[in-house]
Amino acid sequence: MSSSRGLNMREWESTAKASATAKIINMFNRPGQLDKIDQIKQRFTRKKGSVEALLKSAMQQQLDGVRTGINQLHSCLEQSKEINSDIKITFNLFSEVTRLFESLSDVRDENMRHSQYVTARENLKHIFTVPDSVEKTKQWINEGKLLHTHQCLRDLENSRDDLLFELHKLPNQSPHDKSLLKAYFSEVEVLSTLLEKQLLFVLSRTLNTVRKNPAELVTVLRIIKREEKADEMALKQEKQTGFVPPGRPKRWKQMAFNILERSVESRIEGTQVEERQDNKLWLIRYLELIRQMISEDLRVVKTLCQPCFPPEYKIVERYVTMYHKSLSVHLQEIIQNGLEGNEYVTMLSMVFKTYHSEEMLSHPDLVEFTKNLGPLLPPALLERLIACYLKDIEGNYIEWMQNALKSEREEWRSSVAPDSDCYTRTAAPIIIFQMINQNLDVAKTISEEITLKMLILSVEQVIKFRDSFRDAIIEFKNKYFEDRKQVLYFTQYMIIIVNHCLQFVELGNHLEKQYSSSLFATHVGDNFNRLRGTYIQLRNEAGNFLLEELFIDLDQHFEKLLNSQWLTSLDSLETIYATLEDYFQDYNRLAEANYNFIAEQARYTVAKRYLTAMLSRRVSFKTFEDCTKAAGKIEKEVDRLTNLFSNLCRNTEMKDDDEFEAIVMLSEVIKSDDDMISFELHRVLEKYPDITEDQLLRLLNLRGDLSRSDIKEKVANVDRPKVSHRSSIFKSLVFPKNVMNLTF
Repeated sequence: MSSSRGLNMREWESTAKASATAKIINMFNRPGQLDKIDQIKQRFTRKKGSVEALLKSAMQQQLDGVRTGINQLHSCLEQSKEINSDIKITFNLFSEVTRLFESLSDVRDENMRHSQYVTARENLKHIFTVPDSVEKTKQWINEGKLLHTHQCLRDLENSRDDLLFELHKLPNQSPHDKSLLKAYFSEVEVLSTLLEKQLLFVLSRTLNTVRKNPAELVTVLRIIKREEKADEMALKQEKQTGFVPPGRPKRWKQMAFNILERSVESRIEGTQVEERQDNKLWLIRYLELIRQMISEDLRVVKTLCQPCFPPEYKIVERYVTMYHKSLSVHLQEIIQNGLEGNEYVTMLSMVFKTYHSEEMLSHPDLVEFTKNLGPLLPPALLERLIACYLKDIEGNYIEWMQNALKSEREEWRSSVAPDSDCYTRTAAPIIIFQMINQNLDVAKTISEEITLKMLILSVEQVIKFRDSFRDAIIEFKNKYFEDRKQVLYFTQYMIIIVNHCLQFVELGNHLEKQYSSSLFATHVGDNFNRLRGTYIQLRNEAGNFLLEELFIDLDQHFEKLLNSQWLTSLDSLETIYATLEDYFQDYNRLAEANYNFIAEQARYTVAKRYLTAMLSRRVSFKTFEDCTKAAGKIEKEVDRLTNLFSNLCRNTEMKDDDEFEAIVMLSEVIKSDDDMISFELHRVLEKYPDITEDQLLRLLNLRGDLSRSDIKEKVANVDRPKVSHRSSIFKSLVFPKNVMNLTF
């Protein structure tokens, strides 16, 4: 190793010399440096001295550290030798412990006897006076001197427990001695039971006691608190020695809370003094008594009990919880037994409104203790209760609506004409919506959530009622058309029915405005839209039933249009005109919207029937003069019908499509010259692109001056416009099957 270290030193020295030589060569390559050689030599000398000083200082510090370490190692070695010597001495002493222990056995036995004698002497007075103390304690219990009773009981228990503990400490315990001692003190446990019963009696009457004699309640609570401390000491002693006194722990504090809870349950249950069979308003009376009792009791607890109970008991919060729990359990039992009718409202009002109102738990004196209480009923049970309530209301809706419909049906078939007021203010819709408003008013006294559900249910029931109402209308219509003599006032009552439908819409709109707040509007907007759509559709259907009677009377007269006698006769149109005027005298009793709908439907149907008669080929005009004359008569009749409906219609808005204009345009085709027929047909197609080729053939077939080949050619050569999705009156035309086949 020394040779390798020497080799390294030589390498370092040669490297240093080479580095110094290179540095000197580099330095003296520059001109003028030789003149400064003395200065450079001095600088390097100073630098060398400084480095040597640093090396000496570092070496000195290392040497000092090594010296200190060596001194500490010597010191540790000396201490280790001393410790080793002490350990040997200690081990030698341990060998003497067994002999010493055996030699002190007499001392230990004497110490045990001395301890027992001391304990016996201390409790000698109690041991000899146990029977007298027991009798005196019983007397104090009977006299209600609870503090004296408890003090004497504690003395007896302490004496018994000390003696039992001394027996427990003996290495060879005698079961006979222990049993004998327990038997001698057996009356002590009897006294403890008697005192417990007395405390329970006082606690069970806490609210009465605190009003009349709060000192008695304070005494009971002091005794309970002392017993709790005794329980803690007994449990601590058990952990340390394994000995636990008889009857410990007593847990009288938990016993006190249990009896308070049972007394609360008794007050809740005892308030119900009536059943449903005794009084229909039994639930209202019971819940009102509960409200008054709980409010009063909790205020007594806050003002009188709180100063008597230890603060850690938090007696106000505990009483609030007990009343809350007991009331919840009892209400759940009532609900499980079943509710009827308005009892649902009473129960829900209690849960949602009264219970958390200022009249009960949110009273200013109580709100700080009750603000964090949970719901009175479990959410699942509450949902079932609401569902049962709504189910009951739904049953009422169905029953009431069917009764209202039954009355309406009987009135429709009566032999007495309806009163003038019945046309505009019909009974059934008003009755139904009055019922809805009553239920909603009741629901508003409970909660917004139930009001919303009630509103949805009510609207849904009105929508469902439409099916029964429609069936009744169809039955009424069918019975009338089977034999029109069976129903004397079909038109009048059908007018009432049509007004019925619109009134459902109007009352629904009014109800929607009442509940147009953001909460309700978000949830029920679609329901009200469905209600409107449903009853507008039924209004349209009932309106068509009403017009069906009119057009059945007009059928035979429409059959006479454009037949062989039509050109020279005015009877058919005059009859149609007079019949329309007559029926519209009755239709004046329709509500304005209904009247306008009926008028528009009648106008459309008249034009449709006229077009059907026109294209059914009942007549053929042989000459051009006949065609011109027929076209002129068609235009006059259409003009007269147009004026009639202009007078009948109250709606002054102009329609984009005039059905009668279609008839006039077809008449232009009938009276046009041969050269202009194609042009007129083109005009018709531009206006009514959905007119079919068959309908055009039927139109030209009225002209007897054209051959079949000419008719077919003219129709085939007419340029049809681009396909349009717009429908016109021609889309609805249906021709009788017995009309001659027009295939060319």
